[in-house]
Amino acid sequence: MTRARPLATTPALAPAAALAAAALALALAGCTPASTTPAASSSASPSTPTGGAEAGSGASPSSSAPAIAKVSDDEIRTAFNDAAKEMQVPGAVLLLKRPGQPNLELAYGTRERGGGEAVTVGDHIRVGSNTKTWTGTAILQLAQEGKIGLKDPVSKYRDGVPNGDRITIEQLLEMRSGLYNYTFDPDWNRAVDADRMRVWKPDELLKVAFSHAPTFDPGAKWEYSNTNTVLLGTIAEKLDGKPLEQIFRDRLFTPLGLTETQLPAPDSSAIAAPFARGYSYGTFESTIETSLLPPDQLASARAGTLAPTDYTQVNPSWAWAAGSGISTAPELATWVEALGSGRLLSADMQRTRMESIQMTQPNAGYGMNIAQFGAMYGHTGELPGYNSFMGYDPANRVTLVTWANLAPLPDNRAPATELAKLVIGKLYRAS
Repeated sequence: MTRARPLATTPALAPAAALAAAALALALAGCTPASTTPAASSSASPSTPTGGAEAGSGASPSSSAPAIAKVSDDEIRTAFNDAAKEMQVPGAVLLLKRPGQPNLELAYGTRERGGGEAVTVGDHIRVGSNTKTWTGTAILQLAQEGKIGLKDPVSKYRDGVPNGDRITIEQLLEMRSGLYNYTFDPDWNRAVDADRMRVWKPDELLKVAFSHAPTFDPGAKWEYSNTNTVLLGTIAEKLDGKPLEQIFRDRLFTPLGLTETQLPAPDSSAIAAPFARGYSYGTFESTIETSLLPPDQLASARAGTLAPTDYTQVNPSWAWAAGSGISTAPELATWVEALGSGRLLSADMQRTRMESIQMTQPNAGYGMNIAQFGAMYGHTGELPGYNSFMGYDPANRVTLVTWANLAPLPDNRAPATELAKLVIGKLYRAS
């Protein structure tokens, strides 16, 4: 999850979905570019989700889809292990699914820094901004049911939002609202550092955001802001009459059979066993602008004499609807396949979502809480200690999930993004 990858990787709400660096890193020369279709104008008429795997024609295979290169498991395994070792992450996982081949499941290193139990593909991790795709899907389901309109002003559902009478629901989903990203606020960062077990209420996060003037007029440009998704989470709770964790469970996880995936209750810092511990350098305040360590500290980190902080059980309520989810690699794979195929949306709503994607970087785009990386659709996620990537290529039916438990790296890279970039480069090298 990210505060702003365009600027830098930051522990507090790190880059992942900010998409700039994550997307830029994953831009694949020669592969199908992200759609430049303007955001869909649908106001979402009521309809019932099909719930079937065939739902959602917005990402159907096409003759222009890039071909997948024949890459051996050994080649990917060697590259994965070499990259994980070079990045000095305690642990990392890769799950790759290709038609007609056994799933490739790779696990590197240990759950704890310095040794201990080996990482497994089934370990639980905090998935950061991948959570945004859950929030966006729940909102789109509510739109199908006629409970909310994508063209409705935010002020119809929430008072006190700056420019609320001009910001639409679809602009929140697409990161085009102009609302200030609360995770850039220096006082807020100091407060998180002072009490990392604090239970943050969504209204407290929004109060921080709304105390700042918007950064641009609604719809004027694209800028990643966690405020958008937290605001959408409060609207979902109001319309569905349930806590967001129950909304996700009822609408998303249970229909897909996801039993290891959850949005934890705001007062919970727990993560179910088995889990990998998550590590990060620096504090929230020190990484507002960049997570790149000063040269002397960077050298010490690489030499192993500067230890990162264990962020595993820091209360994630500060991220809530924008990034506090927990899952496993296999269940992220199931989820991103449903996301890319539209399994939990009607065909019309999935088409609206896919057509909302607009270019944010060469060959990478963002739409209604969904990102496009070349031929793949999905998202990235980062918060202190964990970085993850999930992508699905519906044309070739290829799924890729990666994660690492040191994030961001002391040199400002996002390790799971680097691992995904490595594999994607090999898969699409012939296109």
